[in-house]
Amino acid sequence: MRSKYNRVLLKLSGESLAGAKGTGIDTERLGDYARQIKDIAAGGVQVAIVIGGGNIFRGLSGAAKGFDRVKGDQMGMLATVINSLALSSALEAEGQPAKVFTAINMFPVGEHYSKWKAIEALNAGCVAIIAGGTGNPFFTTDTGSALRGIEVEADVMLKGTRVDGIYTADPEKDPTATKFSEISYDEVYTRGLKVMDLTATALCKENGLPIVVFDMDTVGNLAKVIAGEPIGTLVY
Repeated sequence: MRSKYNRVLLKLSGESLAGAKGTGIDTERLGDYARQIKDIAAGGVQVAIVIGGGNIFRGLSGAAKGFDRVKGDQMGMLATVINSLALSSALEAEGQPAKVFTAINMFPVGEHYSKWKAIEALNAGCVAIIAGGTGNPFFTTDTGSALRGIEVEADVMLKGTRVDGIYTADPEKDPTATKFSEISYDEVYTRGLKVMDLTATALCKENGLPIVVFDMDTVGNLAKVIAGEPIGTLVY
């Protein structure tokens, strides 16, 4: 497989991990993800991964129900650790070495994250799964992904979602919504498009990290994005 990228940061949604069940972890979906990730890693691409935790707990919705916001966000961070452990287990079952790093010290659950340890793992052919968001409340896993992508010097952030790119409106609600093949960071901001939160978009813009938003739930799409096929939407 010819790859357009050498090192990528793959952002996976917690909701997608739930599959049709809508909550928890769907083992079939997990297996699909693991096989797709193993395929691109076998082609020589270095893969760092950040996973959301929305299939288990979401800090913001917890705060809306009366949880203290800081504690709610900490619960959300722990949810991302659970998802990261599940994915590392699925990758290892497929024969792909993987290592879980955590933003806050959680030894022996995972190794405490540092840029240099993560890059060392990537250079050794390991998939580096970076859990716990930024380790701080009030930041989303989108911001965590942008931060980690910049830190590990990824060529691109691949945001795997349930839709096949960025649209003028929510395509699930508005049948007239049209898809962008590419769009600038500034246009995402001025149009108020819900691609990622503003902090994450600003981080990517300031550090020149392009984003490709694509449908990760269709098996084979990850390899297509890696090969440079024009699926999804490029944010630059």
